[in-house]
Amino acid sequence: MYYLGVDVGSVSTDIVILDEAMMVKDKLYLRTKGKPIRAIQEGFQILKDKYNDKDIAAVGTTGSGRVIASYIIGGDAVKNEITAHAVAALSLDKDVRTIIEIGGQDSKIITLREGVVTDFAMNTVCAAGTGSFLDRQAERLCIPIEEFGDYALKSDMPLRIAGRCAVFAESDMIHKQQLGYNDCDIIRGLCDALVRNYLSNVGKGKDIEDRIFFQGGVAANKGMKKAFEEVLKTEVYIPEHYNVMGAIGAAIIARETVETRKKTNFKGFRIAEKNYEAKSFECSGCSNRCEVVGIYDGKNTVGAFGDRCGKWGNRKAV
Repeated sequence: MYYLGVDVGSVSTDIVILDEAMMVKDKLYLRTKGKPIRAIQEGFQILKDKYNDKDIAAVGTTGSGRVIASYIIGGDAVKNEITAHAVAALSLDKDVRTIIEIGGQDSKIITLREGVVTDFAMNTVCAAGTGSFLDRQAERLCIPIEEFGDYALKSDMPLRIAGRCAVFAESDMIHKQQLGYNDCDIIRGLCDALVRNYLSNVGKGKDIEDRIFFQGGVAANKGMKKAFEEVLKTEVYIPEHYNVMGAIGAAIIARETVETRKKTNFKGFRIAEKNYEAKSFECSGCSNRCEVVGIYDGKNTVGAFGDRCGKWGNRKAV
C-alpha cells in the first residue's frame, strides 16, 4: 500500500507517494502557475499509469491550496504547512529543534522541543529571500538558478548588499553591477543579505538551536546554506527530499488518520480526466455577505470555500 501527499503552494505543487516504510517511492515538483486544480491533474496524469487506485491507502493535503486539493482528490487529512513540515522533519530525525523553510513565495521558521512544535513565524509583507525573488535575480543576471549557489561559493570578497527589502536589494545589486563587481561576489553578497533579512524578520526573537533543518526549494542554493551556517555558527542540514517535505508530512499524517478510521476518501487518479470549473457567488445568508467559491464537476458540486460560518464549506461533495 502507498500513501499520497499533496502540497499546493502559490509557486509549486508537490506530490509524493510513500511506501509502507514511509520512504519516498515517487515525487513530482510541478509549477502551479495560478491553476492549482490543473497542476494536480497534471501530476495525476503522470501517476495514473504507474499506480492503481486501490494501491493508495490514504491521502493528505497541505499548503495554501490544501482545502481545494482535498475536495478534488478526496483527502483524508488536511493540515497546515507548519504541522506538515514538522512531521516530515521529525520522521527523519527526532532531535530536530529548528526548521528553516523557504519556498517560492513565503518563508517560515519552526521551533520544536521534544518532538513538539513550540513556536513558529512566517514572513509577512516582504518577499526578499523567497524562491520567486531569487528566480528573478537569476534571470536578470542571465545565470541559471540551479547554478546560483555555485557562483556564491566561488566568491573571494562578498559584497554588502541591502537586504531588508526586495526592491532595495535589487536596486543595490544593479548599482554594484554598474560599479563593475563580478557576479560571484554580488550573488554571495545577496545570499548573506537575504539570510540577515530572514533572521531579523522571520527569525526575530526565536531560539534557533541545533539541530537545524533547511527545507523548501531555496535549500538547493548552496550559497544560502553557507550563509546560514556562518551566521548561526553551526551546521545546517538539508534533507534529501528538501523541496517536497510538506507533501511528505501530509502523507504521514494521512496514514495516521486512516489507521484510525480504516477507510480512505481517495477518489482515484481518474480525476486527471475531469473538467472542473470554479464559480464564485455572494452568500446572502447573513450580513457578512461572504464571497464563496464553488468547485463544480459538471452539475455536481465538488466543494466550496470562502465562507466564515462553514455553511458552504462544511457541505459534503455530491
